[in-house]
Amino acid sequence: MLQSVITGLLWFSAIGCGLIAGLYFAFSTFIMTALGRIGQVPGITAMNAINAVIVQSLFMPLFVGTTLASLLLAVAGLLRWGEPGAIAMLAGGVLYVIGMFVCTAVFNVPLNNALAAVEPASTEAAPLWARYLTDWTLWNHVRTISSTLACALFIWTIAVR
Repeated sequence: MLQSVITGLLWFSAIGCGLIAGLYFAFSTFIMTALGRIGQVPGITAMNAINAVIVQSLFMPLFVGTTLASLLLAVAGLLRWGEPGAIAMLAGGVLYVIGMFVCTAVFNVPLNNALAAVEPASTEAAPLWARYLTDWTLWNHVRTISSTLACALFIWTIAVR
């Protein structure tokens, strides 16, 4: 029974990490560049709209669910240390929770909140937008890489079990 639960969590987490990684990859590779090119006011307006919509979409259950499942897999990896794939399961869970979830909470969300609090056409928005484009994207790269590696580690764990 426990083996089936772990297998289900591995599949859910692998798929969830892959979907999240794909979304973050899109932001890292072209969305942020495009927002930067359209100018300060439309860029800030568009990003604020994205940030408002994403928390009311199917993204949030996937975001939270994958984080919780990854945390459970990290614990399972610790408790099943000697079993095949346990180290990869632990590493994938820790990498996802810290590299994606904690990074989001500590870096990306505060930047989103600061952007939402500024008037897009104001003079104080210009340096904030410039910083946002570089800093938010840097931390998004971290989230992209963490999510992708966690996905690969969960897939590898499925394969060796």
